[in-house]
Amino acid sequence: MKKILLIVFTLPMLVTAQTKAKPHTPIKKPVAAPADGFVINGDITGFADGTTVALLNGQTSAPEIETTITKNKFSFKGKLAAPDFKAVLFNKKPPYIILFLDNSTVKITGTKDAIETAVVTGSPSHRDFVDFNKNIFPYQSLFAENAVGDPAATTQALGVIDNFIQEHPASYIAPLAIIRYNQLSGDVTKMETMYNGLNNNLKTTAMGNYIAQQIAEGKKNAIGTVLPDFSQPDTTGQPISLSSLRGKYVLVDFWASWCRPCRQENPNVVANYNKFKDKNFTVLGVSLDKAKPSWVDAINMDGLTWNHVSDLQGWSNSVAQQFGIFSIPQNFLIGPDGKIVAKNLRGPALEAKLTALLK
Repeated sequence: MKKILLIVFTLPMLVTAQTKAKPHTPIKKPVAAPADGFVINGDITGFADGTTVALLNGQTSAPEIETTITKNKFSFKGKLAAPDFKAVLFNKKPPYIILFLDNSTVKITGTKDAIETAVVTGSPSHRDFVDFNKNIFPYQSLFAENAVGDPAATTQALGVIDNFIQEHPASYIAPLAIIRYNQLSGDVTKMETMYNGLNNNLKTTAMGNYIAQQIAEGKKNAIGTVLPDFSQPDTTGQPISLSSLRGKYVLVDFWASWCRPCRQENPNVVANYNKFKDKNFTVLGVSLDKAKPSWVDAINMDGLTWNHVSDLQGWSNSVAQQFGIFSIPQNFLIGPDGKIVAKNLRGPALEAKLTALLK
């Protein structure tokens, strides 16, 4: 569960808006783009006259502009400081059209019954977005949250993404490609090299800033370095240190009883603990709870039979602060020598890594 979520390549669905913008007067005829601005001319059949259409912010999902459909047509007009993700939502109900918008005259054509297949033309940035998605479509299963490892396909996908970045060094989609590359590789050094090759105007975009943040976080406790020692009280108040587990493979797992994604991942951790606990493997849970009863109840309810520690300070947990943990679940897998072997292994990736290490 992230404390702060930066949306860079998906947009959450909205049914109602937190703040509603003043509706525009319906525009019956396409209009030209203003100087240094954009116009979106839509022609979507199947909606009744008066149906609301909203242009959503790609970072917050809040509506930026609203209008209504007249005789299948609608228009938006505005200006962007830089190309960015937007979504077009009809009648405040999904599905919606995702586009990467720049200051161009854009046309959207489609039908109510097939919104996801609407055609967007006129935006060079969106054209790059479509091309990139076509390139990585054969490898989409690799990006699933619980993707099964496929080294051959991963190598191919990394090559495809790397080629796109090299061929589109000035494209506003290049930062998205770097993010996708890092999703598969986890190679912060390569990500930094790619980031340094971007034009300066790309580095200051939302995705550019996100990459810079990921690089900074990735350099902390990098793979191959020794994870610094720490000590916190267990559920009985007795201190347990990471160094006391030296000699084993240890999954240092940051979680909390109130974190739904953490609780959903716990059965996977339990399964791997039971499978590998007799092969020099253990888990050390670090909880970001504040209430001890909730923490202990979750341990018992989820069957987490390994060691657990917490100072019950929530997000201010001293170990979380020490390692820059700003979202959970997160984990470090360290080897018998105390060095970090892998980070943020979840789903099948955890079993695959442990199987490779603990044959």
